[in-house]
Amino acid sequence: MADHATPNLPSRDFTETAAFYAALGFGESWRDAGWMILERGGLTLEFFPYPDLDPAQSSFGCCLRLDDVAAFCAVIEAAGVPETTLGWPRFHRPRREAWGGWVGALIDPDGTLLRLVQEPD
Repeated sequence: MADHATPNLPSRDFTETAAFYAALGFGESWRDAGWMILERGGLTLEFFPYPDLDPAQSSFGCCLRLDDVAAFCAVIEAAGVPETTLGWPRFHRPRREAWGGWVGALIDPDGTLLRLVQEPD
């Protein structure tokens, strides 16, 4: 196995977290009372229980580096995640950045920021 890193993110409720991410194409590869791992292709997200987390106060986040950010955004839209500036979950469309890449955002139900990043062509 090649070296890699996986983000460790909070979940107020594993069942709700798994359902949200399942709508985005993630499947469970591990779950017990203290840990859950979700995978979608080459993406792996790991979750720990944090039942008292206030999503409005969350500072958790990570980057998802994607080959096709537009295709993943279509999945987010199809899942019904609203495009808005308040609340969670929510979605922010990708924009081309000065460095040439595309960056969007997904905020999950626990207030975690997932930056959606596509490198320039």
